[in-house]
Amino acid sequence: MPELPMSVASNALRRDEVAADQDFDVRPLPGGIGAEIVGIDLGRPLGDGDFARVRRAHLEHHVVVFRDQRITPQQHIDFSRRFGKLMVHVLHQFHLPGHPEILIVSNIIEDGKPVGLGDAGKYWHSDISYKPLPSLGSLLHAQELPAEGGDTLFADMHKAYDTLPAHLRQAIAGRRAVHSYLAKYGQMQKEGNWRPNLSADQLAQVQEVVHPVVRTHPETGRKALFVSEGFTTRIEGLPEDESRQVLDELFAHSIRPEHIYRHAWRERDLVFWDNRALIHLAAGCPPHLRRKLYRTTIEGDLPY
Repeated sequence: MPELPMSVASNALRRDEVAADQDFDVRPLPGGIGAEIVGIDLGRPLGDGDFARVRRAHLEHHVVVFRDQRITPQQHIDFSRRFGKLMVHVLHQFHLPGHPEILIVSNIIEDGKPVGLGDAGKYWHSDISYKPLPSLGSLLHAQELPAEGGDTLFADMHKAYDTLPAHLRQAIAGRRAVHSYLAKYGQMQKEGNWRPNLSADQLAQVQEVVHPVVRTHPETGRKALFVSEGFTTRIEGLPEDESRQVLDELFAHSIRPEHIYRHAWRERDLVFWDNRALIHLAAGCPPHLRRKLYRTTIEGDLPY
């Protein structure tokens, strides 16, 4: 083989160094939901083999925890973007300056104003299910953590579907449900000071949508419930009282203890979950303790 010119050889070497394989472990968490990925540095671009391994872990375990990630916002965005197009949250008030792809999730008040969305995740939900193309997944990176509280709970909606009682399975067969960003918005405005009044342009971005009550995961083929108390308002084709009863039963069934993984955050954790397979909830923390995280969200497919 002819020797490469020095400039080409140097470029090839740099590419090899940048995409060098990393020695990391995927360790399933107790309870059958989630895995932690230890020994990986997301500040370095992943080679195709490593990326495929991470992607498989995400599909298999639904939520993966990358420990001790000392990454910049741009590196967070770059890694997230490898999975698909990023979504920009409607609340532009809480975008990270210079990085609109990042939503600041925080209870911190500075100069009398919130720096982020302090009540994010107050109700069980799948991120951005109120869009025609809901989210594939979200990546949340810890910036400041409270000394107590602040956990995030994840409920496996595949398990919820697989264990549905017969009467509920029959009630939702072939049904579709309405999802609305405004489902709890007014209530949350009354409960706290985090939710600004929405402009006409913001309201136009969050029109109601309709999705199947049971969706098929586009990559694994598994069925999952796709409703949540945070965004689902009614089931089409059912009387209002019956729709409410069925939804309440679905919500209660979804969050049975055996369906849940509770994540206790560690410094610099990056948590990546599958919004097609899970719903999640922020457990909250004492208001005087500072909490700040950065979130990116990946656009997914049309549910079917």
